[in-house]
Amino acid sequence: MDDLDRQLIALLRQDARASLSDLAAGLRLTRATVRARIAKLRDRGEVLGFSVVLKSDVMEAPVRGLMMIGIEGRGTERILRQLQGYPDVTRVWSTNGRWDVIAEIGTQTLEAFDDVLFRIRRLDGVTTSETSLLLSTRKSGGLQG
Repeated sequence: MDDLDRQLIALLRQDARASLSDLAAGLRLTRATVRARIAKLRDRGEVLGFSVVLKSDVMEAPVRGLMMIGIEGRGTERILRQLQGYPDVTRVWSTNGRWDVIAEIGTQTLEAFDDVLFRIRRLDGVTTSETSLLLSTRKSGGLQG
């Protein structure tokens, strides 16, 4: 992947539905060249697909944070399933190192955020946790925060 491919990907991240003409104008290339580069990026597996970003995806809750969770024994799969049922838990990652799971939480108020933390800490198998509030976004990929 060269600099031109990276510029093309940056434009696609801003608007994956941009026309070939608009992309070509932004890169000062022909439409055929842009079409060929996109095809090559897809063929090589660099671009896996395109997605839709909904308004609700970018309208973030005012109070957001990451909760790192330590889990005892073999309870990780069960706790992951339980976290999927929490509407205020927006993403969940498994990880290595000190923490078993990291959950992204978004709520409208600090009180609601505290309530989610309390409920997660009470799950059977959660042994320890640490939470960091997200204060401001300094860099964001694409439209999402």
